[in-house]
Amino acid sequence: MIAGDFTFTYRDYDQGFDVSWGRDEDMQTTNGLFQNTQKLDLIWNNIVLITQDSVSANIIRSFNLTITFNPTDVIRIDGKVNLSMIKNSQSEKWYIYRWIDESNF
Repeated sequence: MIAGDFTFTYRDYDQGFDVSWGRDEDMQTTNGLFQNTQKLDLIWNNIVLITQDSVSANIIRSFNLTITFNPTDVIRIDGKVNLSMIKNSQSEKWYIYRWIDESNF
């Protein structure tokens, strides 16, 4: 689940700085991606690092993402995601509150 104070961050290599946005913008951006593609393939690979206790976790994991807009417009991204999660003490559910895209795209 995505926390209400969720933050997504990625590196804008063209501009040379990190860009971040919150949960609402991430939901809109993700919805736009789903609406404007023919196919999305996400493959989760090895967990590079995991640190966890009873209420929080940090996971760095590699991935391969293929985005097909149409047969002649296909983007392939290989990278890592750095996830920070927190456990809600009442519901016992884990929430992602920070997603840092560490890909080189």
